[in-house]
Amino acid sequence: MANTSSAKKAVRKIARRTAVRRARRSQMRTFLRRVEEAIASGDSAAATAALAEAQPVLMRASQKGVVHKNTASRKISRLSARVRALAS
Repeated sequence: MANTSSAKKAVRKIARRTAVRRARRSQMRTFLRRVEEAIASGDSAAATAALAEAQPVLMRASQKGVVHKNTASRKISRLSARVRALAS
């Protein structure tokens, strides 16, 4: 347990940041799941719309440090390829 006042403050700050990051990660996963479900249903228009909504959320998560930039780019790239394949 933290003893000094600065350590106690650090614990409070870490708890706040953890809550924010958990919320951002959850939001990101929700948007990814919507794209996956649209792809699974075979609906090309819904998949395209879901991907368009998910892209900014993913990139914002990477900017905020929830995921690495390359991870977000890789996820977007792979989902885009699957949506394109569904459309054709």
